[in-house]
Amino acid sequence: MGAGGRDFHDFNTVYREDPSVRVVAFTATQIPGIADRLYPPSLAGPLYPDGIPIRPEEELVDIVRREEVDEVVLSYSDLSHEEVMHKASRVLAAGADFTLLGPQAMMLEAGEPVVAVTAVRTGCGKSPTSRKIGSVLLDAGLRVGLIRHPMPYGDLEAMRVQRFTSIDEIDAAHPTIEEREEYETPVSMGMTVYAGVDYASILELAQKENDLLIWDGGNNDLPFVRPDLHVVVTDPLRAGHEVSYHPGETNLLLADVVVVNKVDSADRDDVKRVLEQIERVNPLATVITARSPVTLEPGPTLSGKRVLVVEDGPTLTHGGMAFGAGTVAALTEGAAELVDPRTVATGSIAELYESYPHLGKVLPAMGYSDEMLEDLRQTIEAADADVVVAGTPIDLARLVTIHHPIRRARYELEEVGRPTIADVLAPLLRLVRRPNRLVGQRP
Repeated sequence: MGAGGRDFHDFNTVYREDPSVRVVAFTATQIPGIADRLYPPSLAGPLYPDGIPIRPEEELVDIVRREEVDEVVLSYSDLSHEEVMHKASRVLAAGADFTLLGPQAMMLEAGEPVVAVTAVRTGCGKSPTSRKIGSVLLDAGLRVGLIRHPMPYGDLEAMRVQRFTSIDEIDAAHPTIEEREEYETPVSMGMTVYAGVDYASILELAQKENDLLIWDGGNNDLPFVRPDLHVVVTDPLRAGHEVSYHPGETNLLLADVVVVNKVDSADRDDVKRVLEQIERVNPLATVITARSPVTLEPGPTLSGKRVLVVEDGPTLTHGGMAFGAGTVAALTEGAAELVDPRTVATGSIAELYESYPHLGKVLPAMGYSDEMLEDLRQTIEAADADVVVAGTPIDLARLVTIHHPIRRARYELEEVGRPTIADVLAPLLRLVRRPNRLVGQRP
């Protein structure tokens, strides 16, 4: 059971070469358009000359009964503990065992130091945390590779191993909005970004080219590569979720460092609640408190204006958030009204509002296909707005042509007091050496 990411990795690392097991199907959910495909023979290996079908999760029980399945493996993330057990109950009632693979079963071993960045929920602030870590490492003169959690929503064979060092290379891969959000800024900082489907091959390439690797997780998933330092990000805007979602709670229990983010925008009691949970379940972890202040790029004033806010899509959808950085920026800058995009949403965007009824006057920047990107463009164009505020990390104007002026909202991690990211990286940096050059010397 998957969502086009960890399911493939679990298969590759645990089942692909095991002749005692026959994998009959992947099921897919969460991401539009990733079912009704085939995991190709070139990736599935010699035991699967015809590949493996990928079917909608709605067919799970029928597949279990038809194929006389013995075991179903849950291989995706950001599910409440209750939802996990509801899925388990369906599987058990259909006649199969229900399995959760632990990190020991599927983590790869790296030949270079690894800092993993994961979270307890989607949208906690992993990306700015990874960027902060990358900045410290780049300033130390290191070659830094960022291995990104998979987003294989296109041609799986073409995406087997991906490597990006420039915006032009990202453009050439024709990625989704969701991929661009994670790739563009690290590349512009000077990091090499790696992603794809076959993470053993991805890791092999990345560790040859870099002094230190950052694992940049997706959703609240577990790292695919065993970390030397595991940094986990929490979000007091959703206090309590750090111990009630899978596998985010596992990340919290495994953490060497816990970042309590958004302390500038969360209620003080909720920050205290998260800190108490960390102390209760992982008292040995180092705790960093941080804020994520939002800044707006120059552009037309928002004061007194009708503003359409476009936010990071996954944070709003399976992350369960009702707003993001764009909303904060618009309200801070005095927007008179937030335009409701639900009244003009078209196609797949309109379907999102039906699937995620908690969404209000925000537009998720979803673009898993060219058709969905066009639906997004049409929805923005149809909105009666003076200005669009884009709270997504990408340059939206490069992807869609609209007539509304756009102001980008940016946010970066800022530690509050000590310890800092640099403090927790210092012991690891002392261990990293390159031939003929010590850390701290520029190449």
